Amino acid sequence: MMEFFQTSTRNQLAAEGAAGVGHHVALSIVGTDRLTENGYFRAKLAQEKLIEDSSIPFSIVHATQFFEFVPAIADSTADGGTVRMPPVLFQPIAGDDVAQAVVRAAVGSPLNGRVEVAGPERLRMDEFFRNALAALGDPREVVTDPHTRYYGTELAEQSLVPVGEAVLGEIKYADWLGRTRSGK
Repeated sequence: MMEFFQTSTRNQLAAEGAAGVGHHVALSIVGTDRLTENGYFRAKLAQEKLIEDSSIPFSIVHATQFFEFVPAIADSTADGGTVRMPPVLFQPIAGDDVAQAVVRAAVGSPLNGRVEVAGPERLRMDEFFRNALAALGDPREVVTDPHTRYYGTELAEQSLVPVGEAVLGEIKYADWLGRTRSGK
């Protein structure tokens, strides 16, 4: 992951520099600076550093986990009919809301910094997954376990949510799920 993000970002920044690009926009993850023991987050943080250190004006959009990733996140902690989730704060967002945030960043002036975007509802991760799996008709039991690892990393209370100012999406999970199921 580290090699991929560093190589691709260096190549992209070099091409942008040669082409005279005036605004580099990148999508990253809320909490990259707080979950450095996670290899993926560490690689995204290295990517952000390359962007910050380049001469190209930039905006980095930090997003929380997408609604679209809910089944994969649940599967990552599943053991048979049980899904283990920590009781930490969780504020997922619809991919459509993330896309709007990226577009706003792209058409705006470079921030030379970050903006954080998150879903409109902040819950405990175990509660969210209990409700989300039930809404999906997934019969697995969600068990609260403070030591459950999120892709190999134990989470603190605010690891995956904005700790300061954030732009909130408009789409709630139940509404997104309803639209997704109806094909709209």
